[in-house]
Amino acid sequence: MSPAHHTLTLEPIAAHEPREIDDQPENAAVLAPIIEREDGDYLLFTRRADHLGKHPGQMSFPGGGAEPIDDSILETALRESNEEIGLGPDEAEIVGQLDDIRTVTEYAVTPFVARVPDRAYERDGDEVAEIVLLPLSGLLDPANYEYERREHPHYGDIVIHYFHVDGYTVWGATGRILVQLLELATKFEAPERIDRTQ
Repeated sequence: MSPAHHTLTLEPIAAHEPREIDDQPENAAVLAPIIEREDGDYLLFTRRADHLGKHPGQMSFPGGGAEPIDDSILETALRESNEEIGLGPDEAEIVGQLDDIRTVTEYAVTPFVARVPDRAYERDGDEVAEIVLLPLSGLLDPANYEYERREHPHYGDIVIHYFHVDGYTVWGATGRILVQLLELATKFEAPERIDRTQ
């Protein structure tokens, strides 16, 4: 498959009208960074430090909780990305915004998609165990994807997505964000349309 098949079509993300959630006690934002290389696009993830209280060891996009100093939820995503991986706010070329999602920790998370430079990033040793680039080609390989249905105490029947690439597994809230990104920007289709307000 040529690298052309492994690049994201960003126009649908730019045109997307995100669904916002305002009924959670906490707000957070993440940045889904896209890195362009000759062999195709990559997405940058962080592997959370094992000692963290929330989601230890999980793969996530750079981001975190909103602070009073943030003028906007986008500023939250950029500030947290700067703290976690050393991405300068002026280095992120914001493409668009995805639907807010609710997390089990009672956050409303706003995801932004951005193109970022292909350079070495510096992880925050406290929060980030590893900075990981996963190729779009691997994320789109059907052999690397699986899902399961679960009964959730609050939201009923939900779908959990798993992407197994290069020894890493992306799932949970980050998996839900990734599914929407891929559905908008590639031919990826989750096996079932699910209500993203879950």
